[in-house]
Amino acid sequence: MYSLPLARRAIPPRTPMKITKAQAEANRAHVVETASQLFRERGFDGVGVADLMAAAGFTHGGFYKQFGSKAHLMAEAAACGIAQTRALAAGVDASEFIRHYLSREHRDSRATGCTMAALGGDAARQPDSVRVAFEAGVENLLALLSREGLSSDPADAAQARARILDLLSHAVGAIVLSRACPDDSPLADEILAVCRDAILSSQTPPRAEKAKARRRKSG
Repeated sequence: MYSLPLARRAIPPRTPMKITKAQAEANRAHVVETASQLFRERGFDGVGVADLMAAAGFTHGGFYKQFGSKAHLMAEAAACGIAQTRALAAGVDASEFIRHYLSREHRDSRATGCTMAALGGDAARQPDSVRVAFEAGVENLLALLSREGLSSDPADAAQARARILDLLSHAVGAIVLSRACPDDSPLADEILAVCRDAILSSQTPPRAEKAKARRRKSG
């Protein structure tokens, strides 16, 4: 049977597909997670909205149906990335967290690594919405890592918080410095090793003091 050339065939108009609320939310979450990885890998200014949406499998035009601006997405993406770091820290003590954090594996995993180390410098030059997201993320991570040091004594609680804040700042700075060196640089590994050993050594005195206190109570 003879068929018309494709260009001359009558093509029925397309009916826009309706998506459910659940699918729309899932699509949005996928865009945020994709953005979180791309921003960590390339920086906030290193990826545009069109490329980001294409990587997530959507059109550029769909972006503004989901987000008010790129800055809004950056804030959500930062919160998403820091939440992933919190998930890795859940259920482990500060020393175990540091051993993983200051490893070459983490250092080389920019797209899936710590958002604070990957984008902290960029965040300082971004709108307040992005910086507030970082502040909230750091506070949540501090609370999680400080859980072993919880105390009803305000002085003890403040000391525990200060110790974890110093630990976290030291660790993030070490990753930033290590990544600034060439991938095969001996200095990159040296920075991680020296800082890891220093932080782990600093964790020993508080634990030793706790052990002594328990022995005194039991005696």
